[in-house]
Amino acid sequence: MPVAIRKTTPALWPAAVAFTLWCGWPVAAHAQRGRQGGGAPPASAQQAAPIDLTGYWVSIVSEDWRWRMITPPRAEYTSVPLNDAGRKMADAWDPARDVRTGNACRPFGVGGIMRLPGRIHITWENTNTLRVEMDAGTQTRLLHFGTPPPARERTWQGQSVATWEVVGGGGRGRGAAHGSLTVVTTMMRSGYLRWNGVPYSEQTTVTEYFDRHAAFDQEWITVTTMVDDPVYLTQPFITTSHFRREPDGSTWTPAPCETAPPPVASAG
Repeated sequence: MPVAIRKTTPALWPAAVAFTLWCGWPVAAHAQRGRQGGGAPPASAQQAAPIDLTGYWVSIVSEDWRWRMITPPRAEYTSVPLNDAGRKMADAWDPARDVRTGNACRPFGVGGIMRLPGRIHITWENTNTLRVEMDAGTQTRLLHFGTPPPARERTWQGQSVATWEVVGGGGRGRGAAHGSLTVVTTMMRSGYLRWNGVPYSEQTTVTEYFDRHAAFDQEWITVTTMVDDPVYLTQPFITTSHFRREPDGSTWTPAPCETAPPPVASAG
C-alpha cells in the first residue's frame, strides 16, 4: 500500500457541507416517485433520459472524512450496522492477504466504490447502457436498462439494472420532465464497505438513486446508496455521496487497485 494519497484526491470544499444539508434527499422521497407523462414510449433509454449524467465528475468529501480519505484502523466500523459475523470478518482484515490472494480490489467493489475519493466518467456505452468508469481502482460499471445480458459469474461491480424515474413532461399545466436514475445491483463478489475490511457478502443487493442538481453555480450529482446484506448487516447501510462536474478529463488519472488505497491511520 502507498505512503501518500495519490494526486487525484478530490478537493475539499467547506461549502459542500451546506450543500449536503440542502440536497441530501431522503430515501423515502424516491420511493414515492412515479412515472408520469403520456405519449408513445421513447425508442431507447438514452432518448428517455430526464437528466444528463454524462461527463467527468469529482467526489466532494464533505462528511465521513476519517473513513473515506484515509484507511481506518482495523476494527473501526463506527456507524455501520454490522452483526456479529460482520464484526468478526472486519476484525480479521488483512490487506496483505488480500493482495496475495488476488483480492486487492475488495475495497473497490460496487458496495463501496461510490464512497471512495476520486473521479468518475459517465458515458453511453450504447443507447440502453450507461458506462460509469471510476479512476479509483480503474473500475468500470455498466448500468443496463431493460433486461441485462446473462451474468456468467460474479464480478466486483456485479450486474446492474437501471430505470429512469420521470416526473412531469406531459399534459397541460405540467412543467418540463425531470427525475432521477434508480440502479439495482446484484451478482457481485464479496467486498468492503470501507478501506479497512468492513464487509458485505455476495448476497448483497445495492440500490442507488442518482440525482442531478445545480448549486453554488456548479452542476452536481448526488448518489444515495442502500446496501442491504442479510449476511453481515442488521439493517441497510445508507450513505449519500456528492460529485461536482468537471469541465473535461484533464485530471483523469486512473490507478489500479493495488496502488490506490490511502495510508492506514494509526490506532491512536
